[in-house]
Amino acid sequence: MTEPSAVGRDPEAVSKFVEGFAAQLVEAGMQRMAARVFAALLASDSGAMTSAELGDQLQVSPAAVSGAVRYLAQVHMVSREREPGSRRERYRVHSDQWYEALTSRDAVLKRWEHTLREGVDSLGMTTPGGQRIAETLAFFEYLQGELGQLMERWREHRDKTFGQG
Repeated sequence: MTEPSAVGRDPEAVSKFVEGFAAQLVEAGMQRMAARVFAALLASDSGAMTSAELGDQLQVSPAAVSGAVRYLAQVHMVSREREPGSRRERYRVHSDQWYEALTSRDAVLKRWEHTLREGVDSLGMTTPGGQRIAETLAFFEYLQGELGQLMERWREHRDKTFGQG
């Protein structure tokens, strides 16, 4: 099954891109099937596909697609939506998926900061381990402070470059 707007695209070239980008995402730590599903959605003209379409394109089972989508939804890289007039779900990647994925890390960073503070308190600032943990804490606090400003600058740049808002 091919998405309707994909007419005229070279399926082999699309597949090569999807598998190549997915391999790079796996190298960066993403689960293999999630990386393949994400890359396929990103490369699709509509940015949305059903489980059956993803399964056909990637030559995988519906269960594999389901597990990958569950992970991608948890990390805010895709969303689920109902197909109009159908009970089938479509999975969609949004133009701001990187923004969503990064900003969803905000809660994770806060939890890490809390745990790292406890580590510094437990080990003491004068110990080598306590100093390493304190530096790690300082890095995450710095990152947390910069992330909001960075994302705002990105939105402005995206709007200028792509005319989106």
